[in-house]
Amino acid sequence: MDYQRRLAHEALTAVLSDDHNAQVGEAALRGIVARVAAVEGTEGLQRLTVDFALKLAELTERIATADQLAAVDLADLLFLD
Repeated sequence: MDYQRRLAHEALTAVLSDDHNAQVGEAALRGIVARVAAVEGTEGLQRLTVDFALKLAELTERIATADQLAAVDLADLLFLD
């Protein structure tokens, strides 16, 4: 796993790791993002964001296919308020 993918995985794991306290996971995620910004600047943040989006799209497509839905319809559900 390359460095950016490892960071994306670390960030996702941080958010998912504490089922009982979302603030702890969010704080860990913010720390990872701050570390990327400090070490790699804008370019690193862009790579991290792209990696997240690609992995989220891949997972959305897998779930949509399994549930016989259009991936874009499933994606819309992620951002409902």
